[in-house]
Amino acid sequence: MAFKDSSPEVLIDHEHELSDETKVRIAKVEEMRGEGVEPWPAAREVKNTCQQVVVQFGTQEEQKSYMISGRLMSLRWHGKTAFADLQDRSSRLQLYFKKDIIGENLFGILKKFIDIGDILWIQGSPFKTKMGEITLEVKEFELLSKCLHPLPEKFHGLTDTEKRYRQRYLDLIVNPESKEKFIRRTLLVRSMRTFLDNHGFLEVETPMLHPIAGGATARPFVTHHNAYDTDFYLRIAPELYLKRLIVGGLERVYEINRNFRNEGVSTKHNPEFTMCEFYMANHDYLFIMGFVEEMLRTMMLESCGSLKVPFGDHILDFGLSFKRLSIRDSVLEIGGLQEKDIQEKTIDATLKKYTVKMANKKASLGEKIFALFEELVEHKLIQPTFITDFPIEVSPLAKRDSQNPNIAARFELFIAGMELSNGFNELNDPFDQAERFEQQLEAHKAGNDEAHQYDADYIHALEYALPPTVGVGIGIDRLAMLLTNTTSIKDVILFPTLKKK
Repeated sequence: MAFKDSSPEVLIDHEHELSDETKVRIAKVEEMRGEGVEPWPAAREVKNTCQQVVVQFGTQEEQKSYMISGRLMSLRWHGKTAFADLQDRSSRLQLYFKKDIIGENLFGILKKFIDIGDILWIQGSPFKTKMGEITLEVKEFELLSKCLHPLPEKFHGLTDTEKRYRQRYLDLIVNPESKEKFIRRTLLVRSMRTFLDNHGFLEVETPMLHPIAGGATARPFVTHHNAYDTDFYLRIAPELYLKRLIVGGLERVYEINRNFRNEGVSTKHNPEFTMCEFYMANHDYLFIMGFVEEMLRTMMLESCGSLKVPFGDHILDFGLSFKRLSIRDSVLEIGGLQEKDIQEKTIDATLKKYTVKMANKKASLGEKIFALFEELVEHKLIQPTFITDFPIEVSPLAKRDSQNPNIAARFELFIAGMELSNGFNELNDPFDQAERFEQQLEAHKAGNDEAHQYDADYIHALEYALPPTVGVGIGIDRLAMLLTNTTSIKDVILFPTLKKK
């Protein structure tokens, strides 16, 4: 379908059939212009918000006249008067229109041309109704932007999930709880920045286009640069670039930005997602676990006002000390296995019992225990829990534990059955790193599409000496899920990745 705007030559294409009400509103546009009413005029001066009108009422700050602007959310007629609700970025406010006050011409425009959804400029004075509601008595108004489509029915909001994701602007207009989620997300990111800044970290930006897919084990998106006639990869992680900066002497750096992974989509995964990665020289993963714990508590208080938040059927308590468990202990304590089940001679039978298949037929004992952890334990980790002692084979960029070369000096933080954070002592031995990259190349040749590529330039950077460094990644989207009691990652990403219609 298509409908005409002010000029017959201009067409607006739509993929959906227009509703009868939309057609009526379109017809109003030409009628308005015929009567000298511009549907999309220039901006008017706005000095106040709806919230200010309410907060200042009855105080010394109260003004005799307010100038506000917002979207008309309801309109109720009572003869020669009308009540309405106006919504701006701060809140909603009741309006009172009276023919004797605004005059016959403006009252006629209100009755004939103004619809729910329109953006209005309002100038008026506050008063309190008999019902005790603070209201703005309108002295003057102007239509600032005509809404051509009816808004969803007010009592139920926008309930079509697919439509909420594809038309997020509409979701934000009519679903206050959705708007609040994204406000809280912004607050938690702001709190994270402030915390890191206060601890001497420098926020930086690193490339989104990588000549080599690195920094994590994941399948990348591939694109082509025409001028260089070269393939590039959308970054799967900023890690290797951030560690180059540590080599350069910046010592404490962080980045909050997008990563891209060409993998499956689920309630916990979106191909484009936001991460915070930070790196700190001269500290280790044992220290940084306490640092992460302190940071999350600070963020909780500043964005939620409490250390306890509901999530599904649980109350997540960030006030308690985060539990710490090795992978091996977790499969025994939480996974329900016994020591005899995870021995070299018996673990294959245990894997078979729980239908856990290993892609690598030459997997080590540590890798097999890790596979059992993923199957039996991960989803049961509800309260904040640090898991440690990962096998070195699944940690290609982590330093070996000084007491046990078969495990990595690494942790992962799990909350509500989701991995929220990953951190480890960074491998700074260029010979060891080169050997790990070689092993990853062999894994790729064996069919592992997510294996890490060999990055010779990064090895060269390590040859200039990376100081002892610990690095951490925190998933912003998943953290936002936890703090807004949201079970789908699409509900905390303003514009999630969707299949093309």
